[in-house]
Amino acid sequence: MEPLSQMNVREVEEALFKDPSPRMICACQKDPRQGVRQLAVRLLKFQQAQAVEEARIQLMLVEEKKLWQQGFLLLAGIDEAGRGPLAGPVFAAACILPVRFVLPGLNDSKMLTESKREKLYTQIQAQAIDYALGSAEPAEIDSLNILQATKLAMKRAVEGLKVRPHYLMIDALTLPTVKLPQLPLIGGDLISASIAAASILAKVTRDRLMVELDTLYPEYMFSRNKGYGTSEHMQVLRRLGPCPLHRRSFAPVKRGSSAI
Repeated sequence: MEPLSQMNVREVEEALFKDPSPRMICACQKDPRQGVRQLAVRLLKFQQAQAVEEARIQLMLVEEKKLWQQGFLLLAGIDEAGRGPLAGPVFAAACILPVRFVLPGLNDSKMLTESKREKLYTQIQAQAIDYALGSAEPAEIDSLNILQATKLAMKRAVEGLKVRPHYLMIDALTLPTVKLPQLPLIGGDLISASIAAASILAKVTRDRLMVELDTLYPEYMFSRNKGYGTSEHMQVLRRLGPCPLHRRSFAPVKRGSSAI
């Protein structure tokens, strides 16, 4: 490589990107040009941010590492999306991550912006050993109750996996009808990378479906509220009553029906 003094700032930036070694950074720090020195500052900040993020991800793998060390290598994280809404199905995802993955920003889906969820959704699909989704429809929710319907959606997600997991890591629940060892974790989508990945898959899939269903029942504005009981949604519910997508066993839907 030619000396830095013979390179313009843009060429130095390209060289630094290719070789972000301590020696190269030190050379940039000593360069008389302010622009080159600023490149070194930016790179060091980026490396520090990467180190912080990697440490955070490692904290989200504490429970996974315990199970990996016991010989359970295929861990399926399981989480749901849509327990609280008044309309639409409840979704669950099961996701088996490899031991090594690159998913910067991975977190509980509720902690992420829509654009960040969408980006991670694609990355998770590309890197996961396997993943699958399951759902329970509003009629099943009304028949079973939301807790049992959520477990049914989770069971369907596990059954949809092509790779049989050795162990299930589930956000707060157990699945008695699934004959696999299980670890329920309270707040699992915040402390387990596998469960966090599942939460993103479930959330994005459900949100996309609610946008599609908005075209069938545009009056309820499902593309905006995703079935949750926003004030806008409740006003329409009181005026029009429930549609076939509403969970009629939920108290606010019952009240909306009686108000007609």
